[in-house]
Amino acid sequence: MESKLKAEESNNTVMEFVLLGFSDVPSLQWILFGIFLVIYLIILLGNSIIILITRIDPTLQNPMYFFLANFSFLEICYVTTTVPRMLRDIWTKNGNISFFACAIQMCFVLIFGGTECLLLTVMAYDRYVAICNPLHYPAVMNHRLCIQLVAGSWISGFPFEIGQTCQIFSVSFCGSNIINHFFCDIPPVLKLACGDTFVNETLVYLVAVEFFMVPFLLIIASYAKIISNILKLSSARGRVKAFSTCSSHLTVIVLSYGTAGMTYLQPKSDQPKGKGKLISLFYTILTPMISPIIYSLRNKDVMMALKKLLPKLLT
Repeated sequence: MESKLKAEESNNTVMEFVLLGFSDVPSLQWILFGIFLVIYLIILLGNSIIILITRIDPTLQNPMYFFLANFSFLEICYVTTTVPRMLRDIWTKNGNISFFACAIQMCFVLIFGGTECLLLTVMAYDRYVAICNPLHYPAVMNHRLCIQLVAGSWISGFPFEIGQTCQIFSVSFCGSNIINHFFCDIPPVLKLACGDTFVNETLVYLVAVEFFMVPFLLIIASYAKIISNILKLSSARGRVKAFSTCSSHLTVIVLSYGTAGMTYLQPKSDQPKGKGKLISLFYTILTPMISPIIYSLRNKDVMMALKKLLPKLLT
């Protein structure tokens, strides 16, 4: 194990990294493997069920559930980028990852993370139109626009995140090759770079502002108008119903933005050793696991669709 943790150098350039993962707690390796495997299966099952019921249940054929199905598919993609590799590393006790594989993993994590922020913004806009302009909702949120919004969320992040990955891996890595993380994330990788990384960190913050802060401010603006409209409703029952359609989405937003923001908007030097791994567990594993549960328990239509589907699956 000691030889694996030594820097591998060729002409003073690191050609391979070692993901430390959770090897610093060797006594818990198999327990962690079991926990993460169960969580991964729950994520696959929960989000797949959300996709299935939004496709086959007639009562869920509207823009809100179309966006929810895409969000669930995105969560599956996002988690699959990191968790299978982590499980493989724990099983084999070998965290070696090539320079190219590390860059590819980071690129997809950034793409899916950026897409998630944009899709959450689209979902907030959908709630804004539904609550603030209910009479025009069918005309505004037509099928064509919904597809365009989803496609835009997926496509727009590609050039930025690919460019960001290229600029991060264009720096020299000539010292340690040990990444104190369970996947190739920006902060722990930049810590291994030689020389001054001020320009790289600045570009990271600029992209983070574009894909985290700008969508977040748009979400805040949408919900400010939504809450203002809800408070104007004369019926208490109407206010409760309107709030219930937004509460699950708001909960997911807080979980996603809160933990991801702590990673990408905090200076590299201010992140204590090991803290990044714990924070990353929330937005890469726990949030995708909790999201289907939140959307199911807080939504009567989804619960009714599940009650109709479960007997069919069990028979």
